[in-house]
Amino acid sequence: MSKAPAPHRRAGIPAASTPRPKPQLTIEEWEAKAPLSDLALKSVAAVKAASEKTPLPLKFSVDEDESSRPSTPNLRGKHASVSRPSTPVPAFTRQFASHALHPKQPVQTPQQFYDWFAQIDRSVAHSQEAHFRAHVAVVSEHLNTADTLIERIDEVDREVGGLLEGWRSVEEGGKNLKDACERLLEERDRLIELTEEIGARIEYFQELEHATRMLNHPGESLVLQTDFLYMVERVDICIDYLKAHRYYREAEVYLLRFQQCMTRAMTLIRMFFVGSLRALTSDVSRRLAEKESLFVAYTSSLNTAFFQDVSSTAQMHLLYTRFRSVTSQLAPLLSELERRAEAHPDDLSALLSECHSAYFAARKGLLVGRLMEEIRGLDPAHTELVELTNSGCSYLKHLCTDEFNLYREFFNSGEDQLYTYLENLCDYLYDDLRPRILHETRLTTLCEVCTVLQALMVLDVAEFPEEPSEGNLVVDFDQPKPKGLGQLHISHLLQMVLQDAQTRLFFKAQSVIQADIRYYTPKPEDLAYPDKLVAARKPVSQYEIMEKESVSRLFQLPSLDKKETWFPTLQKTVWVLSQLHDFVKPAIFEDIAHEAVSLCRQSLVTSSNFVEQRSSTGVLDGQLFLVRHLLILKEVANNLDYTPKDTEPRSDIGSMTDTLASVLNRTTALLPDALFASLGMPRGHDTLSDSRHDIDQDLKRACQEVISFCARLPCEPLREWVDRVRTFNDTRVAFSAGQQAPLLTEQDWAKQAIAENLHQVFVEACERDLRSFVTKLRLYLEDDRTVSVLVTHIEESIIDDYIKFRNEVWNMYAGAMKTIVFSQDGLRDYLKSICN
Repeated sequence: MSKAPAPHRRAGIPAASTPRPKPQLTIEEWEAKAPLSDLALKSVAAVKAASEKTPLPLKFSVDEDESSRPSTPNLRGKHASVSRPSTPVPAFTRQFASHALHPKQPVQTPQQFYDWFAQIDRSVAHSQEAHFRAHVAVVSEHLNTADTLIERIDEVDREVGGLLEGWRSVEEGGKNLKDACERLLEERDRLIELTEEIGARIEYFQELEHATRMLNHPGESLVLQTDFLYMVERVDICIDYLKAHRYYREAEVYLLRFQQCMTRAMTLIRMFFVGSLRALTSDVSRRLAEKESLFVAYTSSLNTAFFQDVSSTAQMHLLYTRFRSVTSQLAPLLSELERRAEAHPDDLSALLSECHSAYFAARKGLLVGRLMEEIRGLDPAHTELVELTNSGCSYLKHLCTDEFNLYREFFNSGEDQLYTYLENLCDYLYDDLRPRILHETRLTTLCEVCTVLQALMVLDVAEFPEEPSEGNLVVDFDQPKPKGLGQLHISHLLQMVLQDAQTRLFFKAQSVIQADIRYYTPKPEDLAYPDKLVAARKPVSQYEIMEKESVSRLFQLPSLDKKETWFPTLQKTVWVLSQLHDFVKPAIFEDIAHEAVSLCRQSLVTSSNFVEQRSSTGVLDGQLFLVRHLLILKEVANNLDYTPKDTEPRSDIGSMTDTLASVLNRTTALLPDALFASLGMPRGHDTLSDSRHDIDQDLKRACQEVISFCARLPCEPLREWVDRVRTFNDTRVAFSAGQQAPLLTEQDWAKQAIAENLHQVFVEACERDLRSFVTKLRLYLEDDRTVSVLVTHIEESIIDDYIKFRNEVWNMYAGAMKTIVFSQDGLRDYLKSICN
């Protein structure tokens, strides 16, 4: 009975408080959208705690005593029996009962009791459900409040949506206004830029009026005005601009007019320069004529030398100082003309060439007379060629240097025309100098002429270095430095005369080689070997020693300083090559050196046969003569940096240790390659067809002949006896088994006494002949190292032949010869004692 109203009340709350469906929110979404603070959480907790307390029943009096109240579900425990009345209340107490649950009348029947009890039961049940009803009321109130809040939130949401829509409308309008303003600003900037660009382009076209107005009023002083060069610069800029923008309207017409203005301006510069130059040249010519007439008037006086100095100083002043005085006005104008001519060669190069021609014509008209007078003063027909070359070329060098420096103060270009002009000045001397050179027959004079010319070239390079050089100063006369206005290259002006002298020197050297080397006929005193070598060993005076040392220092041959003992063709070869080495081109020198060395080698080989025929020892003197001179020729060729064609670099010179090792190891033939390497010859068998290879081959054959000859005399009896013994043994083997073969020791020629005599003859020959041979080797070769190499191989050859003899007699006589013959080491020590 107490629970029936609750469902009705709960069911009615949503109908009354929710007039329209609302969106459902979960607790998490609610918490996320409306988070509670700490104070709110504490308030909720307090409300929750208060709602849990059971309130007093609605029909229960507050003033009544607690013991008289009916029991509640909370009191049904131990107090239920106490609070429930067990007997009817006495009548005298009813007057005091004022509670609503008290019976109105005393209970008399069971039915009344049951009714009263039911009322009490309903009251108890109602009182027990009071906190639920209170909670429902609170929840209903909260729901109503929440519905009110939702309604307010919806209203606020609608208001915010309206505000947002209004803000977006304002923002869109502001953006459109901003875009319109920016477009207006961009349009304004573009128009301003376009206006500026149009104005900048129009300036190039408007410059034509200013240039035309200035050029239409020319005068002598127009080119000297400051605005003139500024106008020329502006016209040049306009020309370049219009060439780069030919697609502009009427650009071609304006370009043509600007080019006409430039041509007129440059023509004014050319006219002003030519006029100034003519006036200056006329004034200088007049003053030079006055100075010359004044000098002639006083030639008979005592102060002739003084007036000559005054005249020379006055000429230098008029020819150079007066011209330099006008460079301050003319040089800037000429610089502008040169710069424009370089930029516009088709239109303005002719004007610049006219200026060059006018300048050179003026200078040549002033200098030719003075130059010819100086050349006549040198007396080209009678002066010695070397002195004429030195004096004339030195004067031309100073003259060309002065002219070059003066030209450089006017111009910065035109080097080709300048060198042509300077070459024309030099031709006045070369016309007299070239015939003298081409008809000169003395080789030394031609060499001195080349020396003078090269010295002037070297001084020119050393005096005006173009760039810092590292290492030694190397001057290439065949490839002169590039011409330019940075410095004057005298080598270019002297190159023609030097080539004439070198050509004449080459042909003269060829004639000397043919006459004095190829077709030289030796005289008896030329073949007097070894008498010439013996005579050369005599003491000489101190003066002669100094003289020879000075000559030997030229070729750097300190070990071969007795050049008077050389064969004449070798002397002539060395002399010719030394003369040509520094004065002809390397390729030409290589050819003529190849020819000279080849012809000299052939003459030495031929002369060695003549020496063999005249000498008492025959082959030895002839081959030693050849070895001596071929070694000298080889060393001279190396010293003169002569490199034959197609020749590989020489290998390192072998040492004496390599030579001895190759002989002792028996890995080579009679003459190993190490021998020739130790003599300064290349190892191996290169198939070379040049003169150096021929020298090496001839030297090799000569050394073989010397070694063979020196070893043959002491060992020839031993070699013949050994060959006879071996022949006898071979014959003895041919006997049949039934025949009695003769014994070797029974032969008369094979007895022990004969063998001992052969050993004694060998010792005597070594004492006599070998010592003489070694002495002659030292006389011819004069180089201890070369002599030592040859002697070592002679000793090895003798040892080889003697060992064959020793091996035959070692066991022939029951060992009786073992104490007589030499052992290998003993023989070697014996031979060394003789040779040393």
